[in-house]
Amino acid sequence: MIVLGIETSCDDTAAAVLDGPRLLSSIVSSQDAVHGPYGGIVPELASRHHLVNVLAVLHAALEQAGIGIDAVEGIAVTRGPGLIGSLLVGLSTAKGIAFRRGIPMVGVNHLEGHLLAIFLEREIEFPYVALLVSGGHTSLHLAEGPGRYRRLGATRDDAAGEAFDKAAKMLGLGFPGGRVIDRLARDGDRTAIRFPRAVVRGAKYDFSFSGLKTALREFLRREHGFAAGAQAPSLSASALGDIAASFQEAVVDMLAVPALAAADELGVPRIVVSGGVSANSRLRGRLHDDARRLGMAAYVPSPKLCTDNAAMIAYAGARRLANRERDPLTLNAVASLPL
Repeated sequence: MIVLGIETSCDDTAAAVLDGPRLLSSIVSSQDAVHGPYGGIVPELASRHHLVNVLAVLHAALEQAGIGIDAVEGIAVTRGPGLIGSLLVGLSTAKGIAFRRGIPMVGVNHLEGHLLAIFLEREIEFPYVALLVSGGHTSLHLAEGPGRYRRLGATRDDAAGEAFDKAAKMLGLGFPGGRVIDRLARDGDRTAIRFPRAVVRGAKYDFSFSGLKTALREFLRREHGFAAGAQAPSLSASALGDIAASFQEAVVDMLAVPALAAADELGVPRIVVSGGVSANSRLRGRLHDDARRLGMAAYVPSPKLCTDNAAMIAYAGARRLANRERDPLTLNAVASLPL
């Protein structure tokens, strides 16, 4: 079945075409330049830009795949979780095409898309421990099979990607912050500053990043005279690299340690990491090294499949369509959709 995937859960407008196991195209239109001046995603602007971009992105995906819309046999679209205005743009577009063409449509959970993205590049065995880390989500799951996921833990406050973005804003590095911090950290000393690692009492697989952000703010206030709400402090390249590396190391510690512990405790020798933050070079390297040392294997999709994309939505949806699952045109978007 040739499946058209549509993803508009946050600020990236994406479309992809999947023909059985072959990915024919994947197009992503980023809104980084739109939201950069605000230091974060502005929901109203995100949904408006999806309206402007969605048809052009769809046409580009079909052109890259070398097919017309009449060749599409099924549609997979993100229905949640995400920003409700953004979700509705993609879902409404999918409904329109499905109705006009008389073809089946399925709504896909954005989180499931991330958890299955690795299969677009390689087959791995179930079960596996899945660490999902992005700007809006940080959670740990046991993937027991397609469509069967057990949540082991989740963040109590900020997502890991959000922590990176807010740290970058304090340091005057712009938005999105994760990529900039990753780049600066390569020239810094990750042991220069000992930022705290949060452990949630009674919930060993949960995460918390709010205290880490506060620790960074207090360090900047104490050492560099930074005041909340004021302009970012003027720092030397050396100081900036050390802060970025030390902050990143704390985030990586708080992600890697629970994921590895869960895999060890459950006796599952495979870990899959997905979501935008899984593109972080230190996290990828750390998990590969630590997993190997423990006799496990860590799998991370290539960077283009880590960030939000429609290929993963098409893949997750194609599995459901192959099982003859269908969703009605009355399907609604859900901002907080559990996996």
